[in-house]
Amino acid sequence: MPASARDDRGVVELVRILRRAGVHCTLALPWEHPPLAFGDGPPRFRLEVRNERLLRGPLTELTLGRAYVQGDLDVTVAGAIDDADYPGNAMAVFGIRDALRFGMTPRQALRLGAELAVAAPTRVNARAVRHHYGLGDAFYLTFLDRDYHFYSQCVFERDDDTLEDAARHKLDGMAEALALRPGMRILDIGGGWGGLVEYCSGLGVHVTSLTLSEESAGFIRARIAEHGLDGEVVVEDLLEHRARERYDHVVIFGVIEHIPTYGRFCTRVWDALKPGGKLYLDASATKEKYAASPWTRRYTWRGPHSCLALPDMLEELIFHGFSIGDVRNDSRHYARTMTEWALRLDRAHDAIAAEWGEHVHRMWRVFLWGGAQGFTTDRLQAYTLVAEKGGGRGPRPGRLRRAGHFAASLR
Repeated sequence: MPASARDDRGVVELVRILRRAGVHCTLALPWEHPPLAFGDGPPRFRLEVRNERLLRGPLTELTLGRAYVQGDLDVTVAGAIDDADYPGNAMAVFGIRDALRFGMTPRQALRLGAELAVAAPTRVNARAVRHHYGLGDAFYLTFLDRDYHFYSQCVFERDDDTLEDAARHKLDGMAEALALRPGMRILDIGGGWGGLVEYCSGLGVHVTSLTLSEESAGFIRARIAEHGLDGEVVVEDLLEHRARERYDHVVIFGVIEHIPTYGRFCTRVWDALKPGGKLYLDASATKEKYAASPWTRRYTWRGPHSCLALPDMLEELIFHGFSIGDVRNDSRHYARTMTEWALRLDRAHDAIAAEWGEHVHRMWRVFLWGGAQGFTTDRLQAYTLVAEKGGGRGPRPGRLRRAGHFAASLR
C-alpha cells in the first residue's frame, strides 16, 4: 500500500504505546517492510496488524482487545506451550495494557450506575451469570481442575503441585478452618460444578448449594446421584434464600464478585448461620471497588460485577456482628491458578476453536493470561477470609450515621 494512501497517525500512536510499555516484541504492519523491533532483548511475542481499521481509531485496551478477538490483530507468543519461558512471554503481552488508559467508558459507567440504583440485584445477577457461563459445562471443563472443577484460586503448597493437588489443598484448608465434622450442614453460595458437595460428603457433612444456573444445578444433581453424595442443590439467589434451619457454616468460593451489595450479603449470611457459625470466603480483589476495565465489562463480567473490595467487606462484617478470624493474601496462588488455566486453554485451542469458534478461544485467552499477569503485578489481588458470627447483631449503622462516618474521615 503506498504511503500516500495511509493515515500514519495510528501507527505512530501504536509505536508510542509499545515504547512506553517497554516490552520486547516485534510489530508487523500490513504493508511491505521488515517488522519493527522493540526492546533490547529477544522478542517475547510478535504483534501483527492484519486489518488497518485498527489504526484508524483510538487505541485503548478495549479497541486492541476487540481487534485481537475479531482477528484484526494477531499475537504470537515466543516458544512452545510447554517451554518454561512460555507463561512469562504470554503475560508480557499485557505490559501493553499497563501503558494504556484505564477506566470504564462513559456508557459503561452510566449503565453500572443504573444497575446499582434501579435494577433488582437478583435480576441483574442472573443476567450477568447467564452471560459469563453461557458456553456450557464442556467449555469450562477444558481448563479447570479435573477433580473439583474450581473456578477460584487453588492453593499451591509445593512447586511441583498440579492444579488438581492445589484444588485439594484449597478444600483441606477450608475443612481445617471450619473444623468440619460429621453431621454438620454447610450452605455453599455458588455451587459451580459440585466440588464442595463431593468433598464434604466424604467427611459426613451435608451441603446445600445455591446456584443461579439450571445447567449448573443439573450437573451437581447428576454428580450427587452418580456418587451417592450427601447434598442438595437449589436454583436460588442468596438474597432470596430463606433456610429451613440455620447452617453450621457458610462457604463462598469466588462468587462475592457477583454480589457487590455487601450489606445485604452480610445480613443474609448472618441470618443463615447458627450462633458461632463461620463464613469462609475467597475471592479475587481490587484496591478500589468496581475497578474493572472496559474490556472486562464488555467481554467478561457484565452487570455490577466487582472484585472483592477487602476494606469494605471487613467493615460490613464488623458492622453486622461478625468477628474477623483470619485474612490471607492468596494473590500468588491465584496467579499460578490462572496460569495453569491459561496453559490448558492454549493446549485445547484446536478443540475449542472447532466447537465454539476461534473468537471464543481468543476472548478467554485474553481473560486468563491477563488475569495471571494482573495477579503477578498487583493489578489484582486475592484473599481468603474467615469470619465468625458473634453474640450480637452489631451496630449496623444506617445511611445517616454512615454519612457522618464518611464526613469525619475527611478531616
